[in-house]
Amino acid sequence: MPKPIDALLPEKPAARLRIYAYSIDDDQHAGRLKIGQTTQDVKTRIAQQLKTAAIENYTIVLDEPADRDDGSVFRDHDVRARLKQKGFANPTLEWMECTVDDVRTAIVELRTGQKYEGTHHADFPMRDEQRAAVEKTYDYFESIWAENDDAVPEFLWNAKMRFGKTFTAYQLAKKLAAKRVLVVTFKPAVEDAWKTDLQSHVDFDGWQYLSRETGGDPAGVDPDRPLVFFGSFQDLMGRDKAGNFKAKHKWLTDLMWDLVIFDEYHFGAWRDAAKELFEGEDDKARKKETELEFGADLETFAEELEERGSDEDAFVPIKARSYLYLSGTPFKVLKEGRFIEEQIFNWTYSDEQRAKAAFAAKHPAGSLDYQPNPYAALPEMRLLTYQMPDELIAIASQGEFDEFDLNAFFEATVPSTGSGIQDAEFVHKHEVQKWLDVIRGAHFATQVDALKAGTKPPFPYSDVRLLPYLQHSIWMLPRTASCAAMENLLAEPQNVFWHDYQVVNVSAPGIGVGLDALPPVREAIGNGHDTKTITLTVGKLTTGVTVPQWSSILMLRNLQAPETYFQAAFRVQSPWTIRNPEGDDPSREEILKPVCFVFDFAPTRALRQISEYGTGLAPDEPNPERAVEELVSFLPVLAYDGSNMTQVDAAGILDIAMSGTSATLLARKWESAVLVNVDNLTLKKIMGNQAAMDAVMNIEGFRALGSNVFETVVNKSEAVKTTKKEKGDDLTPTEKKQLTAEEREYKSKRKQIQEKLIKFATRIPAFMYLTDFREHTLKDVITKIEPELFQAVTGLTVEDFDLLVSLGVFNAGHMNQAVFAFRRYEDASLEYTGIKSQVDLREYGLYDTVVAVEKG
Repeated sequence: MPKPIDALLPEKPAARLRIYAYSIDDDQHAGRLKIGQTTQDVKTRIAQQLKTAAIENYTIVLDEPADRDDGSVFRDHDVRARLKQKGFANPTLEWMECTVDDVRTAIVELRTGQKYEGTHHADFPMRDEQRAAVEKTYDYFESIWAENDDAVPEFLWNAKMRFGKTFTAYQLAKKLAAKRVLVVTFKPAVEDAWKTDLQSHVDFDGWQYLSRETGGDPAGVDPDRPLVFFGSFQDLMGRDKAGNFKAKHKWLTDLMWDLVIFDEYHFGAWRDAAKELFEGEDDKARKKETELEFGADLETFAEELEERGSDEDAFVPIKARSYLYLSGTPFKVLKEGRFIEEQIFNWTYSDEQRAKAAFAAKHPAGSLDYQPNPYAALPEMRLLTYQMPDELIAIASQGEFDEFDLNAFFEATVPSTGSGIQDAEFVHKHEVQKWLDVIRGAHFATQVDALKAGTKPPFPYSDVRLLPYLQHSIWMLPRTASCAAMENLLAEPQNVFWHDYQVVNVSAPGIGVGLDALPPVREAIGNGHDTKTITLTVGKLTTGVTVPQWSSILMLRNLQAPETYFQAAFRVQSPWTIRNPEGDDPSREEILKPVCFVFDFAPTRALRQISEYGTGLAPDEPNPERAVEELVSFLPVLAYDGSNMTQVDAAGILDIAMSGTSATLLARKWESAVLVNVDNLTLKKIMGNQAAMDAVMNIEGFRALGSNVFETVVNKSEAVKTTKKEKGDDLTPTEKKQLTAEEREYKSKRKQIQEKLIKFATRIPAFMYLTDFREHTLKDVITKIEPELFQAVTGLTVEDFDLLVSLGVFNAGHMNQAVFAFRRYEDASLEYTGIKSQVDLREYGLYDTVVAVEKG
C-alpha cells in the first residue's frame, strides 16, 4: 500500500536561531542595547515586542546567526553572560550597557571558543586578490631562503587604495610567523588604519602594538607575542645634529625584525607630491601642512639623504629578515627596474573594476548563487575634459602646445594694501565669471554653438545626469588667494545659482591644518542628502582622507605628476553607502555612489596624465596603447572639443598626450556643424550678393541642389513660422499636415546646404598639409598661400573663400581653433616622418601625387 505523500517528504527544517540587538532613542535607554534571540524574522520579532508599547524610535543594530561551525548553537543569555564576564553592566533583564562592537566580540568568542582582548570582533576572510598577494609574496620569500637562509628578500605590492594593504600585510606577517614587525611610512597620518586593523580583527588577537602616539616601553613587551611597531621614516631613521642615529630609537638596531613594511613607498614620489600639493599655500601654511602630512623631520631627512647620496631604504640602519614595500603609485621604482616581475604583485584600479564586474556576473542578483559583491561599493571613475571657448583660452595659454594654463587663469591677488587674503579677487575676474556660466550651461556663445550642432554638451552643473554627483564636490585651485577669490565670487549677487551650495574654503586662514580642516567639511555636508557643498582647496584633504559624499572633483590647477593627480582624483572614489538604511536590517547596505567624476578644463594635460598613469601601471607592456586601453576600459574618458562631447579611446589619448591633439578629434573639428552658418540671415546675405552665389555654386555638389535652394529654405521656413504664429491652435488637421511636410522639406534642404559647406571645410586641412606656410589663423590661410594650389584642392579661389568668410558663411572663430589644432598636430606628425614641408614632398616625388588625389 503506497504511503501518503506527506510521509515521503522530509520534515520542514527548523529555523536557524539568530541573535539580535536593538537600541531605543531616548534618555532612559541611552548607552544600552537590548539583546535577544529568535527563530523568526528579526524585524518581525522586534516589531511584536514593541508594538504594545507603541515604541517606534528604535534601531536594529545587530542581526547574527547563533550557530557554531560544529552545528551547535549559543543563546542570548550566553551573550549577556559573556558581556558580564568582561565587566559590562546588566541593569535590567535583557538590556546591557555596551556598544554593538562589544556584542560582536562576545558573539565571535562564543562562536570560536576563544577570548579576545579589547573589541576583536571582525572575522571576515581575505578576498581572493589579498590571498593571492600573500601567497605570491610568501612563496617568493621561501624560494629565496631555500637558496640562502641569510638572504633578505624584498617584495613590492603595487596596490591602489582600498585594496586593504594594512590587513593583508598583517596576514602575510602571520603566515610568516613573524614575531617582530616594523611598519615605516612617510605619512604618519595613516597610523589609525594600522592600529585599527590590528586591534579589531580576531586573526590578530594577542598582538602588541606600539608607536610614538601610543607610547610604551619596547623593552617591556612580551617576547612570545607578535609586536608591531609603527613609526615615520623621518622620525625613526633620522639623525641628530651630530649625525648619529637618534638615541631614543637605538633599540630598533638591537632587534632582528622578521618583516619590515615600507608603507606609501616611494619617498621620492611623496617628496615631490609634498612640494606640488602645497606649493600654492603661503610659506607658513605650507610648512605646517607638509609637517602634518609627511612628518616634521621630512626636509631634514631629505637633506641627509642628498648629502649621503643614498636612497632611503639603503639608509636604514636596522637588521631585517625580509622587506615588503607598499604603494599605489610606485612609478619611479618600477621604471628603475629594481623589482623583477616575480617580486611584484599588482592590484590596480582596472583590476578592481574587473573583479567587481566578474563577481556580479558570477553571483547575479536573484540567483541561487547570489552573494553580496565585496567590490560593489567602489564606484567607477569617469574623466570628463572640456575645451574652453576661445575667448577664455586666449586669457591663459602656455606651454609646448599653448595649453590652457589653469594656474594663470585662476590667478588671484589681494586688491589693496592692508586687505587680508579674504578680500582676494581674480586677476581675470570677468573671464572666471564666464567660466562659471559655462560649467552651468549659461554661457550665451556656447549655447548658440550647441543649438547649431543640434546637441547640448553635458556641462557639469547643467546636465541632469551629472548634477546628483555634484551635490558634494571638491574644487582644487592653484593658490590660497584663488580659493578666497572663488569663495567671494560665488557669493556675489549675480551668482544666484551657486548660492544653494555651502562653500567651505579649507585653505582659508584659521580653518586648521591637516586633519583639523576636515570637521568643517563634515559639518557642512551633514548626512549628505539635504545639503549641497563645494569644498575649495589648494592641497588640503587631497591625500589620505575619506569624505564619502564627495562624488566629483574639479581640477582647476596644474598638477604635473600623475602620482599627485590621481591621489587627489581618487579622493572621490571613496564608497558612499548606508548600512541598515531603514534601521531594521543591519546586513543591508545601500550604495549611493555607483560612479564618480573627475572634471578637467585643460584637456591636453588631463589626457597626458591618463596616458602616464596607464603606462606607469604597466611598465613592462611594450604597447603603450594597450596599457592605456586597459585603464580606460574602466575609466571612460569623454572630451568636449568646443562642439561635441565624445569618448576618447586609447589611441586618441596617446595622440593628444604625445602631440597635443589627435587625428580623430582633429577630423571632428573639421566636420563640425559649428564651422558653418546656415541660418536665414546668412542665406539672405548669400542671395543678396551675386559673387557669393557664384562662389557657393562652385563648391562641389551645390549645383545639384539648384540655384533656388536658398530661396526655398528661407521662404518656406519664414512662411511656416508666420502661419504657426498667426493661427496657433486654430490650425486644422489638414493645415497641420501640410505645415509638417513643408517644415520637413526646408529642414532637409537646410541640412543638405550645411553638409555641402562642411564637406568643403574638410578640404582645408588637405591644402594646409601641402603648403609651406605655418598658418595659425584663418587669415593666414586666405592670405599667405598659393592661389592655384588652394583652388586646386578646395575648388574655390582665395577671393571667393575670403568673401564667404566675410559674410559669415564660415565661422571664423571656430575655424581659427581648427586651423591651429591642425598645424599643431601636423608639425608633430611631419617631424616624426621626416617630411617637414611641401618642399620635402616635392623632393620625394610625392607633391603631384597628393595634389592629384585631392583633386579627385
